[in-house]
Amino acid sequence: MKTGFVSIFGKPNAGKSTLLNALMGEKLAIVSHKVQTTRHRIKGILTEKEYQIIFSDTPGIIEPKYKLHEKMMHAVKSSMEDADLSLLIFDINDDLAENDQLFSSLHLSSAAILVINKTDKASPEKLDAAKQFFADKKYCREIIEISALKKKNIDGLLKAVVAQLPEAPPFYEGDDITDLPTKFFVGEMIREKIFQLYSEEIPYHATVLVQEFKEKETLTKIRADIIVQRETQKGIILGEGGKMIKQLGTSARMDIEKFLERKVFLELFVKVRPKWREDELYLKEYGY
Repeated sequence: MKTGFVSIFGKPNAGKSTLLNALMGEKLAIVSHKVQTTRHRIKGILTEKEYQIIFSDTPGIIEPKYKLHEKMMHAVKSSMEDADLSLLIFDINDDLAENDQLFSSLHLSSAAILVINKTDKASPEKLDAAKQFFADKKYCREIIEISALKKKNIDGLLKAVVAQLPEAPPFYEGDDITDLPTKFFVGEMIREKIFQLYSEEIPYHATVLVQEFKEKETLTKIRADIIVQRETQKGIILGEGGKMIKQLGTSARMDIEKFLERKVFLELFVKVRPKWREDELYLKEYGY
């Protein structure tokens, strides 16, 4: 039996969350074409007969601008500390030197596999150039080409990961695929819709707090607050005549029902909390 903690690191929008979902065969992490969608460390527990891998999706590595960013980078740091293996993922179309600088700055103590993502449309010449560029880097034990979105070579990456893991008994018993509560994923699904439906700064100024999660006989009742920083942002979330929040609620409810496999009654409220991203007490209350 092989068991180990495997953390996924990279720049914002490199495809970390899409990779976690592809490896797990389940949607655990929310995804968006916008950067900085992931704010938490999200663990996925993949258990098979021969191995157990505890994957960690981490926020994209950035220079913190406020306390919320600091909390996000703390999640990255804690993932580095307990990793048996790191997956360093980058977009084949991104700047190679910038990614090298970022990966070098991590000063990893664990072994690392370099994962070249979004390779389905890349030319052989571009791929060869990237592999040659990274081949002699100290942190690079192996290079694997994938497309997380198209699930291309995910099995090949899994085999490479298992080969690097230590022999050990499973860390988690049973068939759970994560150590996070259902409420967390419900909040994330609502937040994902904010990223999809609203433009500019709104998703970055908003968070979601699930206040009530009650499983009744015929359905699950959920009440959640959408937290924003300003009254103008509250108006945008609500939309004219409540049109936008109704669309948000309908879209989120459909995803939550699919996730829970039962009917859901979802109530959404919008609350204004000025500068919540800088407030230690608010951040703690909102799960950061």
